[in-house]
Amino acid sequence: MSKDINSEVTVVIPTLNEAEAIGKVIDELKQYGIENIIVVDGHSTDGTPKIAEEKGAKVIFQEGKGKALAIKTVLKHVKTPYILVMNGDYTYPAKHVKELYEKIKEGYDEVIGARIWSRKTRELIFRAGNRMLTLLFNLLFGAKLSDVLSGMYIVRKDRLSSALFETKGFGIETEIAAHIASTTMKIAETPIEYRKRIGRKKLGIKHGFLIAKDMIKLAWRYNPTFTIFAAGALLLIPGLLLGAWVAYNYFFTGIKYYIKGLVAIMLTLTGFQSLLIAILALYLKRMEYRLNRRIMELKGEK
Repeated sequence: MSKDINSEVTVVIPTLNEAEAIGKVIDELKQYGIENIIVVDGHSTDGTPKIAEEKGAKVIFQEGKGKALAIKTVLKHVKTPYILVMNGDYTYPAKHVKELYEKIKEGYDEVIGARIWSRKTRELIFRAGNRMLTLLFNLLFGAKLSDVLSGMYIVRKDRLSSALFETKGFGIETEIAAHIASTTMKIAETPIEYRKRIGRKKLGIKHGFLIAKDMIKLAWRYNPTFTIFAAGALLLIPGLLLGAWVAYNYFFTGIKYYIKGLVAIMLTLTGFQSLLIAILALYLKRMEYRLNRRIMELKGEK
């Protein structure tokens, strides 16, 4: 590993009771020449901080609870322009650190390690959930990602510092990506391997619903117009269903439902108009991205 990466990148590892794996994670990083390592511990009770210190990592204790506050805490201690976050459970190979670093040097504000899934690493339900949440993120923020929930990513410190940290726990990956996607749109991915974790699994199905809720909150924060009218577009569903039921009864039984028919028309028209406005809001937001990017390019040319 070149000397440059240690002067430009700080590897940050949030931990909570990862004594079984943290030593192997740090050893592997050092095998690849990575020395600038900070372990942000959430007040573990299994000796994780002691093991990390013995392996040569800098250990700090986070303020509050949850992964989001761990990332917020470490900002005060990082001196490099880039922060690379990875889990302390040995799921992410250290060999990908250099690849992520080289990718972000191409001009991106964040590069996410898109996991290559295998049958051994995750159950089908988790892969399906990850895919659905990523699709929801892409819809809400106009991105083209394949794995927004990856726990290994590199981000510019100045961009990360301007995030609001409104989410808690594991929703931080989504918030960082939403912040970048909604401000500069300079976000990319690079494929990485994903291994079976060492130790007890900490994520469950309920966390998926919490992350989805966080995504909707973030969409409201960064693009409220789209969020409002996307919700309004959902009126198309009951409107079309009710309209189909009224039409069926009219043509096949001769029964006329005037009030219900009127309600169906109103729901359908409102939903259709909301859908059009939501699409327009997305278009205007993307135009804003392009204008912001062009302004930044012009500033860089001066």
